[in-house]
Amino acid sequence: MLNQTAELPGANPSGRTLPKSLWVATAVPLAAQPELEGGHQFDVAIVGAGFTGLRTAIELALAGVRVAVLEAMEVGYGASGRSGGQVNPILRMTPDEVSAEIGRHNGERLVAATLASGNDLFEDIKRFGIDCDPVQKGWLQVAHTAAAMRSLERLQKAWNAVGGEISALDRKECQEWSGSADYVGGLFHPSAGHVQPLSLVRGFAQAALQHGAKIFEHSTVTAISRAANNKWMLRTRRGSVIADKVVIATNAYTGDLWPKLKRTIMPLVSLQAATEPLSSLQRSRVLPRETTIADTRRAIIYARYDRDGRLSIGCMGSYPDRPDALGGFSRLKSGTERIFPTLKGVEWQFKWGGRIAITPNFLPHLHEPAPGLLIGLGFNGRGVAMTSVMGRALGAKLLGARDADLPFPVSAIKAIPFHRILAAILPVATPFLAVADRLDRMK
Repeated sequence: MLNQTAELPGANPSGRTLPKSLWVATAVPLAAQPELEGGHQFDVAIVGAGFTGLRTAIELALAGVRVAVLEAMEVGYGASGRSGGQVNPILRMTPDEVSAEIGRHNGERLVAATLASGNDLFEDIKRFGIDCDPVQKGWLQVAHTAAAMRSLERLQKAWNAVGGEISALDRKECQEWSGSADYVGGLFHPSAGHVQPLSLVRGFAQAALQHGAKIFEHSTVTAISRAANNKWMLRTRRGSVIADKVVIATNAYTGDLWPKLKRTIMPLVSLQAATEPLSSLQRSRVLPRETTIADTRRAIIYARYDRDGRLSIGCMGSYPDRPDALGGFSRLKSGTERIFPTLKGVEWQFKWGGRIAITPNFLPHLHEPAPGLLIGLGFNGRGVAMTSVMGRALGAKLLGARDADLPFPVSAIKAIPFHRILAAILPVATPFLAVADRLDRMK
C-alpha cells in the first residue's frame, strides 16, 4: 500500500519544484532565493546549487571572494536533494587501482581525502550549525554472494593498508548487524553515517549566504561565452553575470551548456521509497544498530532510517519521474520484503527518483576546458561525502592551489563512445540487472 497524500505532522512542504519525497516533507525550510535579473559582476559564478556548487561557494566566500550561484530550479533540485543521504567514505576500487588510473601523486591525495571524507562532512555540519539529522553510526556494505564477499575482503585489506579502519563481518555477524539472513557477509565502515540530504544542501546554502555568497534560483544559464578582459559572460532569461572565473557543478543534471560535457557521464536512475514509521519491534529486526546498508547487487539495494523511524530504501530504477515504470517500485518493494521479511505488508508513504552521474572509471572528474572555467562532476553514488571533497578542491584551485596538490587530476573532457545509444538503452536494461542478480544466487 502506498499513501502519498497525507501531510506529515510538522511537515515542511517547501519543495517548490522538487517532486514529493520524504526529504521534501521533513526538510528544514530555506527562504526562496531571487531570480537573476539585470546585469551583475562577481569574482566567481557557479552553475548549480547542489552539494558541489554550494560547498565550493562556501570555500570561496570564507576567503572573501564575491561569488554567485545560479540554479535552474531551486536549491537541491538535482541529486543532492533526492539522494539516499548516505555518507559512504570509500571508492569502488582499491587505492592502488586509483593511483594506476589517475597517477600516484593525485591518487594518494584522493585516497587520503576519501578516508577522511565522512569525518570531514560531519565536522562541517557542526562547524556551520547545519540542522540535517546527522547520524554517524557506520555503514554496512554487504555481499549477496560468496564471490562478492571476496571482492569486499579485497577492498577491506587494501584500504586498511593505507589507514582505513574497516571491519569484516561473517554471515552470522552480518545478520546480527543488518537483521537480514540474505547476505553471506560484509564490511563495516565506522566513520560512515547518514543525513537528511535536502536539509544538508539547504544548510550549505544558508552557510554560503551567511558568508556573503549570492544564490539565484530559477535562473537557468543559457549560454557561457568569453567577455572582455578574459572574463566570462553567463546569460539567463532575465539577466547576466560577468565573472572572472566559472564553475559548472551540474553533475547528473548536466545539459548542453558546455560542449560534450553531458556525454562524459551516464545518468543512471536511483529509485527510492520510504515506509511508515516502523514499530520498535520492527526496528529491532531491521538495521537494529541504526547503521546504513548497501549491498553488492548490480541493481544495488541500500537503506537507512530517518529521524522518525521510517526506513528509506532504494535501488536502481528506469525513469526519475516515473517510479513505477518497468516495475521499478514493485521490484523495490518485493526486494525489501525478501531481505527483511518482517516488513511484509508495511505501508509505503513516499516514492521518488533522481539521477546519479556515473563515470567510465568510477571516479569523480575535475576539468578545466578553458582557462578560468572549472567543472566537477561524476560522484558514482558516493556524492554526499565526495561532493564536499570536490567543492574544497575546486575552491582551492580557484584560490591558487597547484594542480599537483589537488585530490583529483585536472583531466580533459572525453565523451563516452555511443553515449546516446547507451543512455537510451539503460532504462530498459535496468530490470534485467535484477534478473542477473537472482541468477548469481543460483550459481
